Amino acid sequence: MEFFNSASGKNITFVRPAYFIISGFIGIPNMKYYYVFLFFLYITSVLGNTAVMVVIYLDRNLQTPKYVAVFNLAFVDLIGSSALVPKVIDIFLFNHYNISYSDCLTFLFFCYTCLSMQALNLVALAYDRLVAIIYPLHYQMKVTHKFMFSLIASFWIIGIISTLTAVGLLTRLSFCKSSVIIDSFFCDHGQIFRLACNDYTPSRVIGNLLPITILYLPFAIILLSYIFISRALAKVATFQERAKAFKTCTAHLSLVAIYFIPVLITFTMSANIHPNARIINLSLTSVFPPMLNPIIYVLQTHEIKVSVRRIFKFRRQSKIMIK
Repeated sequence: MEFFNSASGKNITFVRPAYFIISGFIGIPNMKYYYVFLFFLYITSVLGNTAVMVVIYLDRNLQTPKYVAVFNLAFVDLIGSSALVPKVIDIFLFNHYNISYSDCLTFLFFCYTCLSMQALNLVALAYDRLVAIIYPLHYQMKVTHKFMFSLIASFWIIGIISTLTAVGLLTRLSFCKSSVIIDSFFCDHGQIFRLACNDYTPSRVIGNLLPITILYLPFAIILLSYIFISRALAKVATFQERAKAFKTCTAHLSLVAIYFIPVLITFTMSANIHPNARIINLSLTSVFPPMLNPIIYVLQTHEIKVSVRRIFKFRRQSKIMIK
């Protein structure tokens, strides 16, 4: 333990806190109404993403490489919402502000892994649209089930390893108090390592790399893919053909917009935003995309709408036959 026994030239006994205190929403007026709103978003997210997964599972016409990625996105949204929202409501609505050290790190792991997978999954869908529009004749050869499963598996490995690295480095930190206050709505990585008493340089480095890996780099790849798509569509002869091809991207573009734009605005303008406003903005950007994603795909994707109608029609016919 000698590694932890010096800070600022003084001998100090460093400890892991028995618990963390999550204080993000404390002091903000009328927050009970906000928790009800979060609960509504969570229920909508659970129902919507479960419905999308069930429809893709039941309809063989949707069991294509593209919908493997859509299924994975719905699964990630479901797990991410379930990891975040019930715990946030339990902490703040029922005044359970104390969270144990191990529970806090577990909470952090699931939240960051799911957030990273949401961004990386949008990269997989961007690749699908890129190949479908630029290389339509080779789509079946380039986007296979094996390739899509391998791509998504590699993204899971990236997300899990990067988050595990961040959590592992946090376990090397020691704190001067038995309880530590985190000014956020969940166990925020940056909030935790900045409260440590010993040298937290490795955690600070990984804290700077994480946004690049799970936010900026995926967004840059998606942006680059649409630059190539726009250049390819510019060569198409008629406006109607360009519009028809670009219409297949509207659902994905909507998902990209609702996920990346609020997060990027909050991060780039964080210095000019009131801390309470920043906390609420971050909480909304964490729960809105999982709620809106299934709605967008059902409303803007022709195949899913046809599949939903087919399933309901089959159920009605089955009830009539039973009667």
